[in-house]
Amino acid sequence: MFGRLTTSRAGCRAFALGSQPKRAASAFASSAPRQAMRKVRCAANGSSSSSSKLIALDFDGVVCDSCGESSLSAFKAAAILWPEIFRTPEAAARKDELVEKMRAVRPVVETGYENVVQIRCLYEGVSVDEMLAGWEKMLPARMSQWGLNRAEMVDLFGRVRDEWIAADLDGWLAPNRIYEGVADPVRAAMSRHELYIVTTKQAHYTEILMRDMASVPFPPERIFSQTVSGRPKGEVLAALAQAHPQAAERVFVEDKLSTLEKVARDPSLSDWRLYLVDWGYNTPAERARAAANPAITIIDKSGFVDLLAV
Repeated sequence: MFGRLTTSRAGCRAFALGSQPKRAASAFASSAPRQAMRKVRCAANGSSSSSSKLIALDFDGVVCDSCGESSLSAFKAAAILWPEIFRTPEAAARKDELVEKMRAVRPVVETGYENVVQIRCLYEGVSVDEMLAGWEKMLPARMSQWGLNRAEMVDLFGRVRDEWIAADLDGWLAPNRIYEGVADPVRAAMSRHELYIVTTKQAHYTEILMRDMASVPFPPERIFSQTVSGRPKGEVLAALAQAHPQAAERVFVEDKLSTLEKVARDPSLSDWRLYLVDWGYNTPAERARAAANPAITIIDKSGFVDLLAV
């Protein structure tokens, strides 16, 4: 089966992107734009109000702080991948220290599997500052050094999470938290605007957290995950804009500055209003850089509420 199928309120069957098995990853990546466009058309079926906004929200760092869970899942995955290192008394004694450092380096993570590589780097003595400054080059270098494959890492990280959820859902949920003051405006906006989640988190984890932590039954056909394909979020934004040509405004809310900067450089996405939240996984230096970019607006919680309200 090629992904987890869901049925929308309009009767569409939609792919929950990011939940595909490893063996399908390469085939899925090549067809991702077609699947994304098909899923957008399905999710958008019957909705075309000219007075509503088209809003795309990132998830981790905007709606949910999952750093605790992703760090613990990374430790579990590392123990499977490198038992000679992480199934030792030394690693167990350093677990709390490593998890604390993982929060400090979270701003440079693009996709969940990177947490596994990060935790070994930190164990081996890479400093937080070194990782923040050089993760873009460090990641492929360490992947090559340790003989790691992206698709296999995505599969491993997802399998660890799935097994944890199956064995102890409450235990998996506990290290996650929904940012205070975010769930209510998201819930209200669902009936007011065309609202989507565009994330690098696997879709079914996003759906579980929205339902069980935020108490928001977010439609799964409106959750777009780029985990397997690794393709930029800009492709999903373009598909959403095409599906909602009558939207009064197009709004993209992120916590990762580099993602917003990529969108800002794409002329085909110039009509999207870009917002960087000030409570997510970004640093003071990144917020200063965003403030100097006329294409990006920094918003706090009250600004987020206003943005989704009108």
